[in-house]
Amino acid sequence: MEQARRAIAAWYETHGRHDLPWRLTRDPYAIYVSEIMLQQTQVATVRDRYYAPFLARFPDVKTLAEAPLEDVLKAWEGLGYYRRAKHLHAAARACGGAMPETVDGLMALPGVGRNTAHAVAAFAYRTPVPVMEANVRRVLRRVFALKEASEKLLWEKAAELLGNADPFIHNQAMMDIGATICMPAQAACGGCPLTSICRGKQNPASYDAKPAKKAVPVRSRLLLLVTDREGRIFASPREGALLHGMYAFPELEPEASQAMVDGEKHNIGNARLLGRIRQVYSHFRLEAEVRHLAMDARKRGWLSPADLAALPLSRADRKALALLSNN
Repeated sequence: MEQARRAIAAWYETHGRHDLPWRLTRDPYAIYVSEIMLQQTQVATVRDRYYAPFLARFPDVKTLAEAPLEDVLKAWEGLGYYRRAKHLHAAARACGGAMPETVDGLMALPGVGRNTAHAVAAFAYRTPVPVMEANVRRVLRRVFALKEASEKLLWEKAAELLGNADPFIHNQAMMDIGATICMPAQAACGGCPLTSICRGKQNPASYDAKPAKKAVPVRSRLLLLVTDREGRIFASPREGALLHGMYAFPELEPEASQAMVDGEKHNIGNARLLGRIRQVYSHFRLEAEVRHLAMDARKRGWLSPADLAALPLSRADRKALALLSNN
């Protein structure tokens, strides 16, 4: 096992992804932001489009805590899973100006689970704890030939393999091995530093956990884009659990004949069809018909295109807005 740990460290020195920006800092806040962004999001997307701009806008936990949630959601726009942004904001407010320095302290923050807490502790504070993301799970299952393994057992095996190794190098290497060597469809065992102890290398795919695929329900809706004579668009903040705090256009049942706009009900039978959009969420697929209705503005909720551009909108609403612009 000790020989394997040394091989992992040597492999990382040569083959590790050293240029990832969150690996070039020991700032616990910056590492924490990266860990939240990387949940259910590809590394390239976070690295190329979101990480640096977010930190430029909110460079420390105090700045993030003092910012309006609306600004945080706007910076997160397009990254999806917006609950992460809200947890990030709530956690910043709970920190009291500084990130906790212990695993227990980190886990007490809103939206922070064991893996995120371990990652921040290991990478920022060099606390000797393992990390457990999807790539690491796959590597552990194969190395220890675990066709069925509880979370408890996987954590125990991760800690056993970490041993007295450098927690930063070891954990980063484990994630990189899973991402570049011990991949789901094909394992390049010949180049793996764990081959000397791997019990599953003869048939690595047989140790992959394959959850049963669930049918994705379809949610059919009508998105109504309402404009006034000055080109302003009616939109309001969402109040439900889904995408709470994001701005949205009126969303109706497909057969709806009326819509509440500007505090009053309006017939929408003559609303012009602009097209259709589709957006996949974590637990359903939205399929929406997009229609446009022109009317006179009376009260509030009307935004110029410039005002709307500065507010957080979901991808579905952005797609609907693009249809209006194209028409």
